[in-house]
Amino acid sequence: MQNNLIVRGAREHNLKDITVELPRDRFVVITGVSGSGKSTLAFDTIYAEGQRRYVESLSAYARQFLGLMEKPDVDSITGLSPAISIDQKTTSHNPRSTVGTVTEVHDYLRLLYARVGTPYCPVCGRKIEKQSPSEITDRLLEEFTDKRAILLAPVVRGRKGEYRKLFGELRREGFARVRVDGTLYELDEAEKLKLEKFEKHDVDVVIDRLTLRAGDRSRIAESVELGLRRGEGLLRVLMPDAGEEGGPHEELYSEKFACPEHGSVLEELEPRSFSFNSPYGACPDCAGLGSKQEFSPDLVIDDKLSIAAGAILPWTKKGADAGVYYWDKLQALAEHLEFDLKTPWHELPARAQKAVLYGPGEAFEVVYRRNGKETMRFMTEFEGVMTNLERRFADTESEFMREKLEELMELRPCPTCGGTRYKPEILAVRVGGLNIAQASGMSVLEADAFFGELQGGLLDHGRIAPFLKGHLGGTARAHGPLHYAYTLNGFGAAVAAPILRAIRTRLKFLVDVGLDYLSLDRTANTLSGGEAQRIRLATQVGSGLTGVLYVLDEPSIGLHPKDNGRLIGTLKNLRDLGNTLIVVEHDEDTMVEADYLVDMGPGAGVHGGQVIAVGTPAEVRDHPESLTGKYLRGELKIEVPAQRRRGNGKRLKVFGAREHNLQNVDLDLPLGTMTVVTGPSGSGKSTLIHDILHASLARELNGAKTNPGRFDRIEGMEHLDKVIEIDQSPIGRTPRSNPATYTGIFTEIRDLFTRTPEARRRGYLAGRFSFNVKGGRCEHCKGDGVMKIEMNFLPDIYVPCEVCKGARYNRETLEVKYNARSIADVLDMTVEDARDFFAAIPAIERKLSLLCDVGLGYMRVGQPSTTLSGGEAQRIKLATELSKRATGKTIYILDEPTTGLHFEDVRRLMEVLDRLTDGGNTLVVIEHNLDVMKRADWIVDLGPEGGVRGGTVVATGTPEQLAAHPTSYTGEYLRKLPGITPAPAPEAGPMPAPTRSGRSGKGRAKTGAA
Repeated sequence: MQNNLIVRGAREHNLKDITVELPRDRFVVITGVSGSGKSTLAFDTIYAEGQRRYVESLSAYARQFLGLMEKPDVDSITGLSPAISIDQKTTSHNPRSTVGTVTEVHDYLRLLYARVGTPYCPVCGRKIEKQSPSEITDRLLEEFTDKRAILLAPVVRGRKGEYRKLFGELRREGFARVRVDGTLYELDEAEKLKLEKFEKHDVDVVIDRLTLRAGDRSRIAESVELGLRRGEGLLRVLMPDAGEEGGPHEELYSEKFACPEHGSVLEELEPRSFSFNSPYGACPDCAGLGSKQEFSPDLVIDDKLSIAAGAILPWTKKGADAGVYYWDKLQALAEHLEFDLKTPWHELPARAQKAVLYGPGEAFEVVYRRNGKETMRFMTEFEGVMTNLERRFADTESEFMREKLEELMELRPCPTCGGTRYKPEILAVRVGGLNIAQASGMSVLEADAFFGELQGGLLDHGRIAPFLKGHLGGTARAHGPLHYAYTLNGFGAAVAAPILRAIRTRLKFLVDVGLDYLSLDRTANTLSGGEAQRIRLATQVGSGLTGVLYVLDEPSIGLHPKDNGRLIGTLKNLRDLGNTLIVVEHDEDTMVEADYLVDMGPGAGVHGGQVIAVGTPAEVRDHPESLTGKYLRGELKIEVPAQRRRGNGKRLKVFGAREHNLQNVDLDLPLGTMTVVTGPSGSGKSTLIHDILHASLARELNGAKTNPGRFDRIEGMEHLDKVIEIDQSPIGRTPRSNPATYTGIFTEIRDLFTRTPEARRRGYLAGRFSFNVKGGRCEHCKGDGVMKIEMNFLPDIYVPCEVCKGARYNRETLEVKYNARSIADVLDMTVEDARDFFAAIPAIERKLSLLCDVGLGYMRVGQPSTTLSGGEAQRIKLATELSKRATGKTIYILDEPTTGLHFEDVRRLMEVLDRLTDGGNTLVVIEHNLDVMKRADWIVDLGPEGGVRGGTVVATGTPEQLAAHPTSYTGEYLRKLPGITPAPAPEAGPMPAPTRSGRSGKGRAKTGAA
């Protein structure tokens, strides 16, 4: 077998006909500055060719169902294995996809519950057993030998009626006695009873009266069969002297999987019964989603306004003096309930608020008046704002109207299943004391411990109860009571053993990649790109494949330095199985631990696409021309600032944050500084900053329709004028969106072209130079520049438009030139070239220079947004913000801006962030990168771990103060950095307690969702 993977003549995207030789069965890291060609080499060349060769080996029929990739622009690749891509773009957006389903843990859970689960009645908690007539006979003879017994068949259970006709039918069938409402009667007597027609009654027909002896087994068995047949699967056995102290005792038996008392029927337990994606197990109300989209009063009502001033947002007329629809009815309702429509909503009595939202529940009188005179009087009803919106949402056929109404809705737990996703009878099946929703609600770490106990022989309630109390301890995620005991022995233990092994194996892989804080029922669409990638990585390790080429894209994203070791260990285990790993990565620990390192460069875009250095990490470190090597050996480094900003003396404070795993956290941010929020994965950073801080600020400062997580109040918002979130979401969803359109440069460029002599002579306006509207664009391709050719079972092919040759514009538009360049030529320039080209136009040159400052000089001005990475999109947004006039009162929130950035890119990014902060603005950055942390003015360290073990503020202060903190994981790593000298924080008093009015000092207090 060939020992190396050899790529010859790779020219995909910006690769410059490169040849590189990589060792097989090794851990290979490809690094380099952003845009240097790393992903092009790893994914668009090596992985694409491996995937293409595999798919081409299939039949033409099979290929029509697979997305075949085009052959990359490369001369040859030899030594290539079957390839599997583990990137950040494969996160499922299906709300039915969870951590458990993605990792297959849920599949094994379903099997476990179907095979060894014990069903209980969801009403009374009684254990449900399915027994055959023979088993019932054996049990009666074993437990009640020599006892007198009366066998009864329940024919009426809790139903209204007189039942004279039934008694006649029983007489004709040969029966002699019945029991009516607990009293035995001869049928002659029963027929004379005057039962209340509208009261519920119980009627049991007496099948046999006998003494339970082994010698009478055939008679007993025959009576049991008759009783089950006449009682439709149920049999009552009354023993007059078998109870305590010789009193009566009664047993109820069922040959069905049903509670004999309440009739809660459970079909045969199968794995599909425990799937929330199957109608056999899913809650019928929410169809297994666990949540329902409902209108939220918080989004419908502006509680600071009165109804007259437009508090009912969807009923407010735009630009009509804050008038509202349904005004006459609202006025009549106000008169009926005696409240004032000009009173602010939050001051209205609860009864009035409820009537406006949901209707008063009664008719009332409406009086129409015009010019002070009564014109009409009649009785009417008022359906309520929420009911009105629900009706309109159900009835409308307009997609636009549905989208507008959906803005007023939010997802809430299903009221029927409580968010568990399952039917009640499925939740009544338990293993080890837990139903499947409770088992799925545990974190990976808790589940690993629990199933370890179960696998080790969790035999009785005495061992179960302390474990549940110690590990689950009444956590809110445990749905329902935890008092059921279960015995795993004999048949159950033998069946469960292989299933439990498979579950624990998969849980261990999740622990190894640093995801032990995730709950198994966490929906996949809420995972970050790094979390989703590490889940897929854990799944691949569990598959045990060998001889495979794995291509990964920055698996360390979202990991705190303390978690890196476990991830690298997992990667090495995958390699040791006999696989080749190619990892695109910038993390220094990962580079140092790799077997082989490839450094791409020297620059980005047209300045990159070359292999600068290859070899072991030590060889690359010592390479004189390698930019990565210079940072690894310390020749280049990101310096610790000489002095940290002290801010403007004002603070922004959040009190009592308790959403998700946050444990009543208080957050104190100095304004006018750059604050880094860090901590292990799952410690609560995103919940605190995005779900609470950003959502609250966006609602109050920007007027956004957001619903923050639970907290008490926020103080200090009066010091800010707006909040801007700069994330890695795309700047556009279509190829028509590009850096020029997003930054506003394209508008300036089009205006410039309209001022050229040729455009003036022809009468062209700015719309002529847009490829989004008719007029100047090429109508053959509708301004896309490419044509999509469908190839049936072959992949769709995109070819340059045969009319405009990819220029997007028609011939007449392209004839207009500025400095001998057409509008298409300008869009095809790199940002650097365009900056020089428009040097005489300050409005354009300034924005292009800012794009260069954030490291995007290599990008083409008209590059489609769909081809941009998340890091590139985020830096375009940063450049756009830098181009705006600073107010000094803006707060910027960034989430891991170093994603996809090399050491050199991080250095340039820090210069940009410093410029934003030096303008008097406040930056809050969620980040794990130590180079960003050491340049921060203030650090908030959450933890100490992830999930239920996190959610607290471990330490706050400058990097030097954190480095001196004895229990902070972040401080432990900061201490190792050159230039950071640990300095204990000065003694500080507690945060000021709130006054009775909810204010502290001059800060304005805001209350969050309770």
